[in-house]
Amino acid sequence: MAEIKIKNLAYEISTTEVEEKLDDVKKEVANETVKLLKQTSPKKTGHYARGWARKRVGTAEVVHNRTDYQLTHLLEYGHATKNGGRTKAYPHIGPAEEKAVNEYVKRAEKVIRGDA
Repeated sequence: MAEIKIKNLAYEISTTEVEEKLDDVKKEVANETVKLLKQTSPKKTGHYARGWARKRVGTAEVVHNRTDYQLTHLLEYGHATKNGGRTKAYPHIGPAEEKAVNEYVKRAEKVIRGDA
């Protein structure tokens, strides 16, 4: 077990508390991003939209499509067709990512300041 000197006890406690709150914020923002992606994803059959999920990898929260991961970049940016044309792009991941990053930064600043 690690030794903590008395003079550093308050610092260690507050650091641990902030880390726990930041983990909670990460999880909340990831869940909100999954919800947003399920709403904004293209819905031909609904299978792709229902596939969005969150998983923890190390200390990170990863939002991914567990069912149709092969389609994400094709739908986001469009792609070439066999007759030389292009399909329409359906940007849904980029806007969700941007919103998630901004929301995480805003909430993390609140936690660090002690407002949350």
